[in-house]
Amino acid sequence: MASTPPSRRRFLALSGLTVLSASLTAACGAGGSGPVPAADGTVAFSWWNIATTEPGKSLFPQLSTAFTAAHPDITIKTTSLENEAFKSKLAAVTSSGRLPDVFQTWGGGVLRQQVDAGLVEDLTDVFGWASDLTPVSLQAYRFEGRTYAVPYDVGMVGFWYNKKLFAEAGITAPPATWAELLEDVRKLKAAGVTPIALAGKEKWPGHFYWAYLAMRVAGLPALGQAAAAKDFTGAGFVRAGGHLKELVDLQPFQPGFLGAGYSTPGGQAATMGNGKAAMELMGQWAPSVQKDAGADLGADLGFFPFPTVDGGAGRSTDVLGGGGGFALRKGAPKEALDFLKFFVLENQSRLLASNGYLPVVKGAEGGLTDANRRAVADTLAGATGFQLFLDQAYPPAVGQEVNDSVADLIAGKKTPEQVTTAITEAAKGA
Repeated sequence: MASTPPSRRRFLALSGLTVLSASLTAACGAGGSGPVPAADGTVAFSWWNIATTEPGKSLFPQLSTAFTAAHPDITIKTTSLENEAFKSKLAAVTSSGRLPDVFQTWGGGVLRQQVDAGLVEDLTDVFGWASDLTPVSLQAYRFEGRTYAVPYDVGMVGFWYNKKLFAEAGITAPPATWAELLEDVRKLKAAGVTPIALAGKEKWPGHFYWAYLAMRVAGLPALGQAAAAKDFTGAGFVRAGGHLKELVDLQPFQPGFLGAGYSTPGGQAATMGNGKAAMELMGQWAPSVQKDAGADLGADLGFFPFPTVDGGAGRSTDVLGGGGGFALRKGAPKEALDFLKFFVLENQSRLLASNGYLPVVKGAEGGLTDANRRAVADTLAGATGFQLFLDQAYPPAVGQEVNDSVADLIAGKKTPEQVTTAITEAAKGA
């Protein structure tokens, strides 16, 4: 993706388009029904999501079918793509200036570029039920007080661990500090247990380590200042990379991790779910993907927040996270927003019952019965600061450089200083 936000005119020139259909907001404001329906009165819209693993793989089509059954004049054309394939395809269609009617988004800098290019619908004036959703779930999709997507999941990244493997290594409690984590890695290795599962091939899981260490060492405000100044070369960020190198030097990951995917057979989630590694650093969706790709650890699975770093400026209660949302392309049929209301607001209980998502509707947290998911929700509720995944928070070129450079650090190809220099160069060019 281009390193500077492409103009809408350039997007349209690239695709040969000269006009986009009337906006949802304009249509609703005029009392219309959005773009002109087909001659037979039917409306069709496209929906791109990343539900290729359970529970979304089964649940999303069920909800789509339920909606169209209640609205026989509406057809939903669904495309479900694996995370990385989705990002690649969406980048390609974004460059062409023609997004799907409804599409998965994590918000942040990627969505902001699409908004700045005039390709995304501003939902602020037609999203009347936004007040029913939690503020933190909406945060990543709001710019200058305007809302550009509807969240369906929100949560945070933390360590998921196998209690049985911890016990076998003589570890009686999860680590609270980075030094304790490193010591636990040594204990696990000594017990013949692979300490950590990592999808080195996909890169984004590795960036969680550097992001959290930057938050714990330099502090959350420093990340914001670095993004604004386009300079990540500060001592705190170099130290963060140094701490990550401490972990890497212990060789904590499973054999072949550099070629491992996340949700693929034999990948990170399967390694964890099959009991072949003691930990993985992952978001709220981790248990469901472990179960889908490998097996269900059941009562052996636990969760703990990312440890503090001795001498660091960051707070232990600051979290890295995000969730899933859906944005609408400029000019999408108003029925697309009706579908999202049905999907999120009217089916929150089904989303929670699937054990794959955390609540975005106010008061819905009472529906959580799983202890680990409740722990994530409670930790998030008590958070003093929230940082969106860095590969989504920043412009695409910067986020990609974070992923690439951290992957190079983990692979032994870059030093901590080189990581910060590369990210800074990308930021200055964005």
